[in-house]
Amino acid sequence: MNPERFHTLLETLNRHIIGQPALTERMLITLLADGHLLVEGPPGLAKTKAVRTLANLIEGDFHRIQFTPDLLPSDVTGTEVWRHEAGVFEFQPGPIFHNLILADEINRAPAKVQSALLEAMAEGQVTVGNRTLPMPRLFMVMATQNPIEQEGTYPLPEAQLDRFLIKVDIDYPRDAEAEQRILQLVEAEARHEDEALPEPLSQDALFEARRAVLDLHMADSVRTYIVQLILATRQPDAWDKDLARWIQYGASPRATLALARTARVHAWLAGKDFVSPDDVRALAADVLRHRLLLTFDAEAEGITPDQVIERLLTVVPVA
Repeated sequence: MNPERFHTLLETLNRHIIGQPALTERMLITLLADGHLLVEGPPGLAKTKAVRTLANLIEGDFHRIQFTPDLLPSDVTGTEVWRHEAGVFEFQPGPIFHNLILADEINRAPAKVQSALLEAMAEGQVTVGNRTLPMPRLFMVMATQNPIEQEGTYPLPEAQLDRFLIKVDIDYPRDAEAEQRILQLVEAEARHEDEALPEPLSQDALFEARRAVLDLHMADSVRTYIVQLILATRQPDAWDKDLARWIQYGASPRATLALARTARVHAWLAGKDFVSPDDVRALAADVLRHRLLLTFDAEAEGITPDQVIERLLTVVPVA
């Protein structure tokens, strides 16, 4: 399995989602790494369209769930419905039982709803009453958060944040050309003159690509580098005085696994037959920014997780 078909898929995504190359690439990396994606950015940046377009480019179905304070777990997972004519309870599956899920404004729903989604993401199953139902083999959640409005929200606990393979921060397009292209694209879509999408990629082809990613060679030195990066977040005082002042809690072993998996995907998409430290460094911020808990001193100084990670990559040498 070669990555050319996925390059075509990414190019198609970038033609329909303009000005957000980081988002589209990370979506593809998450899909190939069999993980889930957290996206934070202001409204109006085509996050829903991005997931829907990706679903149209692969053999899978898409569903959007709008998270609100009055949402119930059963609104996500489904519920038992009494069938009077048959005299039995019948399970009515909820919207979670689709291949690609957009959990829009996930931090607007209370903890019970977040935990229902957490089980599906972490365990690959949903429990309703005395039933435990498996998720589809192709199952990816893309959750969004709005950084502008925080009133009436329920911040995601660290345990749930850790379940997301990577987190991407996006912002408005920064140049007039991209804004012009967005305007032209939307007008073309309104006239039904938009570009037709290519034949969807089969799920079998996707699973074959995932196996190819896992077969990519990773040297022991690269594994050592990944481990050293993660350990440095837990024992920052052994590496750098600034890191020690900034990091309160480091990353879990899930971060080690996520960094290794995403680095493999990055190398595979680049057409390489081995993983290099550069692949690790390219994904370090996306894997770690939501897994580090910063100290009060760091927040008081205006230090961001990305600045901490940049410092981390500076002080931890390549093995």
